[in-house]
Amino acid sequence: MELTDSIWEIIKTNSKALDGKVWYGVKSTKIFCKPSCPSRIPNKSNVLLFTNLDTPVQNGFRPCKRCQPINEIVSDDIWIDEINYILESYYDQNLTLAELSVLAHGSISHLRHVYQSKTGISPSEKLMQIRMDKAEILLQNTKRSIGDIGNDVGIPNNSYFIKLFKKTYGVTPHQYRVDRIN
Repeated sequence: MELTDSIWEIIKTNSKALDGKVWYGVKSTKIFCKPSCPSRIPNKSNVLLFTNLDTPVQNGFRPCKRCQPINEIVSDDIWIDEINYILESYYDQNLTLAELSVLAHGSISHLRHVYQSKTGISPSEKLMQIRMDKAEILLQNTKRSIGDIGNDVGIPNNSYFIKLFKKTYGVTPHQYRVDRIN
């Protein structure tokens, strides 16, 4: 089904006119919603339409925790998978907890509580783990500068990046790279 201007207007205004007939998936988050979902309006270029409720699931989309498009409460385990997908996809950006909650279609406090209780760490700690893992890979496989690597993993402040890397690995990024060569 094509995303026409009239369908886009229904999504933008959270109209219930097409609920139960059409669902939309957001490619960047892999979440699908009812047209009436009150979550943030996605980028139009990231929207896919579905006329069959089975199709989004078959294509790797997860139901929105907020609008519950399959009329079932989304389990916390599925929501954690969604949050991890978002963290992996957006680690290189300035991803605040508020922005994460919008992308994951939930409240800040509930997201933080559920994530911490299910994983034992906060979403911010998970984001930092992902960033450090990506930085380690870049240090091993590229000759990019330390500052560029920090920027690539979402930490544009060079001294802060070095401090976090040293806290994680026990050595500075430069020393890590030197030790890997020797």
